[in-house]
Amino acid sequence: MNLTRLMALGVLVRSGPSHGHHIRRIAELTDVGEWGGVSVGALYRELRAMEREGLVEAARTERVGNRPERTVYAITEEGQLELSALREQAIKPLFSSHDPLGVALLFAADGVDRADLRRTLRARRGMLAIWIAEVAAEREQLLRKGYISPLAASVMRRAIVHVEAEIRWHDEIDAELAGAGTEAEVAAGGAVADTPAGDQTPGGGNA
Repeated sequence: MNLTRLMALGVLVRSGPSHGHHIRRIAELTDVGEWGGVSVGALYRELRAMEREGLVEAARTERVGNRPERTVYAITEEGQLELSALREQAIKPLFSSHDPLGVALLFAADGVDRADLRRTLRARRGMLAIWIAEVAAEREQLLRKGYISPLAASVMRRAIVHVEAEIRWHDEIDAELAGAGTEAEVAAGGAVADTPAGDQTPGGGNA
């Protein structure tokens, strides 16, 4: 899935013929490289590749002041077909492809002190909460000024809802880890449980 290509072709349809700087500027303003997997640094290379493949064409060149000439690209009919295919590919998947946190907890958390793990996860939760506050405030400001469409606002809201769910999961696992105690406590409890009844220490009832 080439999300960089999807984004660039989509901008050419929405904005009309555009140069690479315009497309890159939109990518930077929307921060799509962070949340959308778009390789902002590869946009110019992707435009040249799509031109070779006949998906976009050079409509004209522009020069502003003493700056180098800029090629203005327009989407072709083949590019429209490619955009439709990429859009469908992007919408169909139910889950994102990578989950580093899941891998860390499932395969690399054995033997980790529960208190340390809770601190690490709580720090992550705090960062998520800050992110929600910032994005929600930005969304409201953009809506109030009329800078984004209702669809764009809905996309931002979707991201917020996802992170809100992640925070609820953080609260659940924090409660579970708090109930489990530290690794030492769990190990000690297991050792007592595994001790034969006749070998228990005085006070256990079977000395």
